[in-house]
Amino acid sequence: MNAEKTLRAVSAARLQYWLETLATFGPGTHGGMNRQALSEEDLQARAWLIDEAKKLGCTVWIDGCANLFIRRDGREDLPPVMTGSHIDTQPTGGTLDGCYGVMAGLEVLHALTDANVQTLRPIEVVVWTNEEGSRFSPGAMGSSAYVDPSRLTEYRTHQDAAGITVGAALDAHAQRFPELPHRDKIATHAFVELHIEQGPVLEQADIPLGVVSGIQGVRWYQVRCTGASAHAGTTPTPMRRDALLMATNTLGPIDALADRLAGDDKRLTFGRWNVHPNAINTIAGEVTFSIDFRHADPAVLDAFDAGLSACLPADAELTRLFTHAPTVFDRQVLDVLEQGCNATGLPWQPIRSGAFHDAMYLAEHCPSAMLFVPSRDGISHNPLEFTEPAQLEAGVRALAWSLVALAEQP
Repeated sequence: MNAEKTLRAVSAARLQYWLETLATFGPGTHGGMNRQALSEEDLQARAWLIDEAKKLGCTVWIDGCANLFIRRDGREDLPPVMTGSHIDTQPTGGTLDGCYGVMAGLEVLHALTDANVQTLRPIEVVVWTNEEGSRFSPGAMGSSAYVDPSRLTEYRTHQDAAGITVGAALDAHAQRFPELPHRDKIATHAFVELHIEQGPVLEQADIPLGVVSGIQGVRWYQVRCTGASAHAGTTPTPMRRDALLMATNTLGPIDALADRLAGDDKRLTFGRWNVHPNAINTIAGEVTFSIDFRHADPAVLDAFDAGLSACLPADAELTRLFTHAPTVFDRQVLDVLEQGCNATGLPWQPIRSGAFHDAMYLAEHCPSAMLFVPSRDGISHNPLEFTEPAQLEAGVRALAWSLVALAEQP
C-alpha cells in the first residue's frame, strides 16, 4: 500500500537536517529563533525552501499574501491534498513552532520520492505568511487572506513597529521572487496541519501522538476604568477615585463568572495592563486591561459575553476586540488521521487545541484537521521549546500515511 511505503520511507535524520538548516535563518538568543514575517531572514529561508522544492521537481506558486505553495504532481490533475504551517517565529521563539509542520511536509515529499510513490491527487506543502502576528497584526494573516481574499486590502495597510506596511513587505517579497507564478485560491480536497502541542497534555499522558478534534473559540475584550488622578499624599481615602482599584476589584467577579460557566475547562487571562499616569506618587486616573476567554462550546462563550458587563463598574467602558467561533474539524479527515496514527504502531489520543493555528481558517475552505506531538513541559514561544526526536519522527510518519491515504481518494 502506498501509504505504508511512504511511512516507512520517512527519515528521522533527514527531518532533523531540515529543522537544523531552517534554524540557521534568523537565529535568536539562547538557541532560539527570531525570524519574523517577511523579514530578510524569512526571505532567505523561503529562498532555501524554494530551491529544495525545485530539486525535487516540484512546482512553486505564490499568492497575494506571499503564501508559498509547493506541489508534487499526482497521477491526475485533481484538487490537491495540502499540508503545511508557517516558518515565521516570535522574536524569542523556538525552532519547532510552525517550522516543524513545514519541514515535515518537505520530508514527506522526499519520502514519496524515495518510495517511488505517485499519488492520485497532487500533494502540496504550504508556507502560510505571518501566522505569529509578532511583526504585523493580525496573526494567521496568510491563511485568513487565502480563505477570504477580501481581507488582504485592509491587511496591506497594517504597519509594523518601524512603520513598514504589510503592502510594502509583500511587494518586496514579490520583487525578491519574480520567477514565481501567481495563484489564487483553488479547490482543495483536504488540509492537514502537523504541529507541536504547545501545551502539557500529551507529555503528562505519556502519549506521543494527538489527533486534534478542533480549536477553542475565543473572545477578546478591553476594559477601561476611569477615575481621577490626584496626589498620593494629600487626597483622603473617601475622596479618592482610584481607577486601578476599580479595575482590580472586577477581577474576582470576572473570574467567578468564568469558573461558573467553564469549570475545569476555564481559560481566562488578564493579559495587558495600561495604567495612567503610572507614577509612584499619583493616584491612577485611567486603567485599561484586556481579557482573553476561550472555550470549545459557543454557548459558554455567549454566556460569558452576556454576563461580563455585570462584573464591571457602571461607568466602565467595555470594548469587544475580537471573536472567533470554535473550530470543529472534519470527521472524515479525523478518521484518516486516526488510521495514520494506528499505522505507526504508537498510542494516540484525541485532543483539542487551545491555541490558534492556520487550520482554523482552512477549515472554512476545505475538510481540515490537525495532528499534535508532545511539547516538553508544555513550553512554546520560547528558546526552550523541545520535542523528542522520536516523537517528531512519529508525527511525520502519521502525517505521511494520512496524506497519501487522502491523496488516493477519488
